[in-house]
Amino acid sequence: MGQGRQEKVTRSLAGAVSEEISASLAPVDAELERRYPGDPGTRQPVHTVYVPGDVFAADTVRSWGGKALAALDEHAPDAAAFAAVLGLSDELAEPVHARVRAKLEREPVEDLRVDFEDGYGPRPDAEEDESAARAARLIAEAYGRGTAAPYMGIRMKCMEAAVRDRGIRTLDIFLSGLMEAGGLPGGLVLTLPKVTYPEQVTAMVRLLEEFEKARGLEPGRIGFEIQIETSQAILAADGTATVARMIQAAEGRATGLHYGTFDYSACLGVSAAHQAGDHPAADHAKAVMQVAAAGTGVRVSDGSTNVLPVGPTEKVHEAWRLHYGLTRRALARAYYQGWDMHPGHLPTRYAAVFAFYREGFEQAAARLARYAGRSGGDVMDEPATAKALSGYLLRGLDCGALDLAEVTRPTGLSRADLERFASPRRGDLTASAT
Repeated sequence: MGQGRQEKVTRSLAGAVSEEISASLAPVDAELERRYPGDPGTRQPVHTVYVPGDVFAADTVRSWGGKALAALDEHAPDAAAFAAVLGLSDELAEPVHARVRAKLEREPVEDLRVDFEDGYGPRPDAEEDESAARAARLIAEAYGRGTAAPYMGIRMKCMEAAVRDRGIRTLDIFLSGLMEAGGLPGGLVLTLPKVTYPEQVTAMVRLLEEFEKARGLEPGRIGFEIQIETSQAILAADGTATVARMIQAAEGRATGLHYGTFDYSACLGVSAAHQAGDHPAADHAKAVMQVAAAGTGVRVSDGSTNVLPVGPTEKVHEAWRLHYGLTRRALARAYYQGWDMHPGHLPTRYAAVFAFYREGFEQAAARLARYAGRSGGDVMDEPATAKALSGYLLRGLDCGALDLAEVTRPTGLSRADLERFASPRRGDLTASAT
């Protein structure tokens, strides 16, 4: 041991001291486990596509992929042209372009929300009833055929008095339609917009509880996202962070916090020309959301850009560069999801995501391999860093930026190994792939 000398071990505290301290902290231990369970370890989509309820159709997912491919063919027909628009390196040009095209052919949309709020607007009750029932039928059929996006659902109207009853009715019709068609799909996601007070989140929880009881579902089966679109959702009148209270008010049902770029910016008086995801007001809101959600298992999503890649090639390229830059900026700030409002945004969404993971792949793999093998290197990583490194590689695998074989080759780690590193037990400082 050490220098070959047996050290004398001396203690002063009685064993009862440690037992008493542990007993006193037992409520805190339980509270930590309840409030901060950590990331759920499931796939997080890289984006959410919003389609108005009256526009959504059986072929929407495939149609978006086809239109995105057509935009590439017209405005950047090969890897060199696409790389020139976005400033991709020669090394990344071909693999990113090839993977973007493959993604658009195989899985163009990762998460789709049929919109019954701003994108749909006020309609006669009979019309919205029919649209909600139709959305349920089409989504159920898509899951049955295997043509659905991995995640699908609706954005209902909010819990404000003027539209509350309509939102509840639409949600009821949609969920009831899914149940009649065979049950709730595993990829179901619901979005509650314009949340200002935690009590509105509590109301959503009660609503879902009642639906679960009415349909004999397991309690807690239905979760939902909370959309952050007002200043009051970030800072309450008493100076507290409202969004943190919203997460707790969800009683474990909150799955995500989605930033609403334009409603939030307008709420703060930001002029229309400057409403964007990289505005300082947006950075502040998303930073508060991120801190409030950290460790809770609730994911944070960035918003969208309203600059559409349409028109002549020059305009499309300009919009592509803007969207690509905003997406890369968000990824660097750990906002791994965002909104896409137009098929033309898909090429740059995936280009930005794939470039982000492929650029850092070799370094991340090498660092994680050294950590797993305790073989040193020029960076001394800790378990928390190993968690981040493995999470980075898993996200790259999930979206298609990386292949499992190219991750396993330099790391020697299987997907199960990566998942163990990414989700260690609380306080486990010896997480290992062995």
